[in-house]
Amino acid sequence: MALIYYNVEPLRTTTEINEFLHWAQTGTHSERNTLLILIGLNTGLRMSDILNLKISQVRRHNVVRLTEKKTQKRRVILLTNLRLRIDNYIEGLPDDEYLFTNRRHQQLSVNAVYKFFQTIARKMHRNDIGTHTLRKTFGYHYYQRTHDIGTLMMIFNHSSEAITKRYIGLNQDIILQQMATFSLGLDILVDTSQPH
Repeated sequence: MALIYYNVEPLRTTTEINEFLHWAQTGTHSERNTLLILIGLNTGLRMSDILNLKISQVRRHNVVRLTEKKTQKRRVILLTNLRLRIDNYIEGLPDDEYLFTNRRHQQLSVNAVYKFFQTIARKMHRNDIGTHTLRKTFGYHYYQRTHDIGTLMMIFNHSSEAITKRYIGLNQDIILQQMATFSLGLDILVDTSQPH
């Protein structure tokens, strides 16, 4: 079986983030979709872990402890900045329900989120958005603000700083910056349009 490579990139600018949120706010389930994206952007959780959150975990709790689905490692997230949005969203909802559900009040699937993100990607004329986009965006901007790759590596539960740098697209940025000032042979080209 051939491996499929998904070219998922972070949203590198505030403009890209705002455009992504703008498209999420149009259409049905805009409040749910916006909160889902904001939690992803501000915690760096994998989509499967965001979708596994229950209302009881986030009601009146700014610090949430969870076990990551993929790694089975413990993780702590801080929701203080999202408190008001979360409280408005969950008002009147039962504690035992998942935070993000479909129309039938069933847990939203990663596949459903992927399809929704693909709709946004088409509107943004991009082909590099997927369910890891929010996690990578969190990591990219966390690093740009702090330059603390060690802490980011711990947040992501990665085994090395190199993996974290590659994951958030930092290596690609560095390569592009260095290649922008690199050239060979261009300074000795002669103008061939002039007759000799």
